[in-house]
Amino acid sequence: MLFCCPTFFRYGLYGPFDPVEVFKGNVRSILGPLMTTTGNEKAAEDTGALLTYLDARTDVERKMIGAVGFCMGGGMAIAAAGTYPDRFAAVASFHGGNLATDAPGSPHRYAPQLKAELYIASAEGDENYPLAMAQRLESAFDQAGVRYCAETYVGAAHGWMKPDFPVYDSVAAERGWSKMIEFFDRILKTSS
Repeated sequence: MLFCCPTFFRYGLYGPFDPVEVFKGNVRSILGPLMTTTGNEKAAEDTGALLTYLDARTDVERKMIGAVGFCMGGGMAIAAAGTYPDRFAAVASFHGGNLATDAPGSPHRYAPQLKAELYIASAEGDENYPLAMAQRLESAFDQAGVRYCAETYVGAAHGWMKPDFPVYDSVAAERGWSKMIEFFDRILKTSS
């Protein structure tokens, strides 16, 4: 399984960051410069390099894989699965943002290529994933025949799964981790 976490290696040296301190200030001004160095297409490119590396190893069984992403990593996981549809069986996105925008690399644009089943977990009232965007993503999935489950975590805020974030919600996070494990167990244990 892959964890799609934005990597900012293209930016150069940075951090470390204390999430509590970052979220006290202007998050975009602190993390924005790093975020501009990556994106869905670059994450998919990086995933290609990782898959090539794994395929070259004799100690790694070549099977269908899954990916999970948090925040912008959710869109990156979808983009990776859409770019390498014959490799991904399952993708989970937790409090993903910008999943259906007008950008050329928007995750919803990968829907026609997706073969993976998806679990989309969003936070209630998340400004990074408003209702109109959720509807746009789900419409793209429906039109492409993508198998997915979309759930809104009522009372949770964007970032609820991350224990070092000030908005961490232990009850919602436990539910999310349980759902993710069940989801990957169901799909990946039967995929080859």
